[in-house]
Amino acid sequence: MDFACWCSYKYLNSGPGGVSGAFVHERFANRPDLPRLAGWWGHDASERFQMKKGFKPMAGAAGWQLANGQIIALAMHRAALNIVDEAGGIAVLRRKSEQLTAYLEFVLRNLNLPPSILEIITPSEPHARGCQLSLLVHKDGRGLFDYLSEAGVIGDWREPNVIRLAPVPLYNTFGEVQRVGELMAAWAEKVG
Repeated sequence: MDFACWCSYKYLNSGPGGVSGAFVHERFANRPDLPRLAGWWGHDASERFQMKKGFKPMAGAAGWQLANGQIIALAMHRAALNIVDEAGGIAVLRRKSEQLTAYLEFVLRNLNLPPSILEIITPSEPHARGCQLSLLVHKDGRGLFDYLSEAGVIGDWREPNVIRLAPVPLYNTFGEVQRVGELMAAWAEKVG
């Protein structure tokens, strides 16, 4: 892998606008000729306060830094990291995430809805997905989304007809996933 980026608001629950990061393969780390977002903290520290025109990146990964972190976002990020630690770490949460998401997939598939009504469009392989499933709803998707919302299931609506459901391992339970299945079964009877 040469480049990757990530955010913490979703996977660490540190809030919108949370801390993000980037990975740059070491073979690119000392290439000042590569285009990049030129940030204050990435500029050569020995010249940073001279305010010269142009950008002279620091050596290595430091040359890809952008700016000062926002203190409120960093405070939320620290709190989120503490919660992850208290829960046993990211590996423990990932295992629970895989189990919860697999259970949600199992529950939804056991509804036996034809693809003309509902399709799970997220890959089935756990290594190819996070903790959410995207449901392509061909029959009254917005109605289903509103029905689930009114029942207390917080999902995400994507036009024109996709509902994303994410059983989050920090605070969702298998019982809550079962409840989603019950609600979906009741909905399926109405649209069937």
